[in-house]
Amino acid sequence: MAGSRTTADLVVVGLGAVGSASLYQAARRGARVVGLDRFAPPHDRGSSHGDTRITRQAIGEGEAYVPLALRSHAIWDELEAATGARLIDRCGFLLMVRADADSSHHGKQGFFARTRRAAERFGIAHETLDAAAIARRFPQFGGLQGDEECYFEPGGGQVFPERCIAVQLAEAERLGAGIRTGCQVLAVEPDGAGVRVCTAEGEILARRAIVAAGAWMPRLAPALAPRLVVRRQALHWFDLPDDSAWRGEAPTYIWNRGASPDLQFYGFPPASGSGELKCAQEQYGESCDPDLMDRTVTATEQALMYEQHVRGRLAGAGANARRSAACCYTVSPNGDFIVEQHPDSAAILLVSACSGHGFKHSAAMGEALAEAALGGGASQLLEPFGYRAG
Repeated sequence: MAGSRTTADLVVVGLGAVGSASLYQAARRGARVVGLDRFAPPHDRGSSHGDTRITRQAIGEGEAYVPLALRSHAIWDELEAATGARLIDRCGFLLMVRADADSSHHGKQGFFARTRRAAERFGIAHETLDAAAIARRFPQFGGLQGDEECYFEPGGGQVFPERCIAVQLAEAERLGAGIRTGCQVLAVEPDGAGVRVCTAEGEILARRAIVAAGAWMPRLAPALAPRLVVRRQALHWFDLPDDSAWRGEAPTYIWNRGASPDLQFYGFPPASGSGELKCAQEQYGESCDPDLMDRTVTATEQALMYEQHVRGRLAGAGANARRSAACCYTVSPNGDFIVEQHPDSAAILLVSACSGHGFKHSAAMGEALAEAALGGGASQLLEPFGYRAG
């Protein structure tokens, strides 16, 4: 009701990957917590849809991410055991690069070498394979040039984003959290030592707030806006009339076929009996407005994806895209996360710019954010991304 007020220990604005995890972790800690979302998560308006996301343990984007990935895997295991939902599939992860093409990925040069160093430092099981070994072991990948180098991580694989969000929200609600969907947040403002969250339905007063609104962060956190760009991404599911090559060991993968970003793509093994194969290419060229973004993936986009990447490389895949979807990445200048206090209030935590590689870390990010917001202390997991207590 307009003009109404609610009080809480913590308000979480945005209930996607990081927000749903933060809400769940805060509820676990017994806080009076309210979660708000403009839509009805899990939904297809932001960055956390499309059935699957790659997960890796050794993180080439930076070693500070490795503890987040490892802890996220553990949290998903715990949630699986508690709820019976299947949230993570350790089908393995494969990174393939041409010998002269160890190019930048998510803003980090030398991604292959950085990934391998992270695995060695943290004792993460992995193998390094040459092109001949790739061809023998993974017959689903064709068109190899012979000079490829491969990093294989058996503990990597895929997570199911919509399921992860739904389970964490359900658990949060079971533990007493209030969830308001279809609730547009107009502003998050300091209010003395606390926070005032203004919505179309009224105000919420709280001790702390976590703002994790994804592509809408530039509007809700103007201080971050100069460092945030929203990019439209297209996902494709191609016909797979013959899945025989994928019935054995079938990992998720990132394939860098050359130094240009246009020669990089990634994908997933088919779900059993689905008859379709998901793959995509990241684009960082044009910015977009999440409210105005064209969510229709054209036949031209589908045909380009097939001709440039799929044809002759993914065994059994047909030229017809059964379906496609558009999502958006919120990207920082260096491809890293941003976790900062509001410039005018330590009570407001601003969390953004997952830069296209955030979901694998989201469960642990939520845990660390809940601890920081409710305990008032610095979390070591957040410090590399700008967070300072006080």
